[in-house]
Amino acid sequence: MMTLRLLAAEPPTLPTRTTWYLTDLSQALGKQELFTRQSPQKLKVLREHALIESAISSNRIEGVEVDKSRIGTLIFGKAALRDRDEEEVRGYRDALKLIHERGAKLPISEATIKKLHTLSRGEIWDAGEYKKDDVDIIQTFADGRSRVRFKTVSSKETPRAMAEMVELWQRGVREKWVHPFVLAAALNLDFLCIHPFRDGNGRPSRLLFLLACYHCGLEVGRYISLERLIEQNKERYYKVLEQSSQGWHEANTIPGQRSISCSTFLPKPARNLNSGSVT
Repeated sequence: MMTLRLLAAEPPTLPTRTTWYLTDLSQALGKQELFTRQSPQKLKVLREHALIESAISSNRIEGVEVDKSRIGTLIFGKAALRDRDEEEVRGYRDALKLIHERGAKLPISEATIKKLHTLSRGEIWDAGEYKKDDVDIIQTFADGRSRVRFKTVSSKETPRAMAEMVELWQRGVREKWVHPFVLAAALNLDFLCIHPFRDGNGRPSRLLFLLACYHCGLEVGRYISLERLIEQNKERYYKVLEQSSQGWHEANTIPGQRSISCSTFLPKPARNLNSGSVT
């Protein structure tokens, strides 16, 4: 909620490059309806492909992989599941279908976020429950060294922080503090820094970003896998995420910089960080 607090307190200064990106996104937004009317059959193929890529890529970022010959069955079929990895892939598929079917009618709320975590975690024992103990983001290197990359919000403060985050998002949309795409990015960064669940925060963060895009009127995530784009650029993503989290607890942006870049706020892959891993 710290990033959203900043946006509520004062309008941010956006880099010129970011404003150009926002302009391009706005132009594309105006063409969505035309595309959906002109090529319905092509879009049907894109929807199916995006569903597969999103479910597979988002789980693969977390180290979860399934037999390639089983992918079609897991995404489009109803066959019995063989193991926990398959359970998590199908659960992510169910979360995607929920978002795609309801779109902006699915509220961004604590209940929705808990539901997305429950589905994406295959209903593990504490799925959908906020963490009971403090959990920091630890980077472990190949040589055995480790470091605390980020201290998340304490378990005691997590319920309050999540409630404030949702309330600030709703206010920001209503009061139009900033471009909605920047607001969606800030929401995602705050979720990642709060780190509300004991484990498995990466997948619901990506689902939350997809849902926020729907609330901004952008439906490209229905046809193109945002998760696949993140997986392809995850090293750059990790670097920018760490930069953007510096000073978060003090409600500061990157030290020495009073600006917000859309590229700063992408959904967070949770395990591999450069040569190490994050838990």
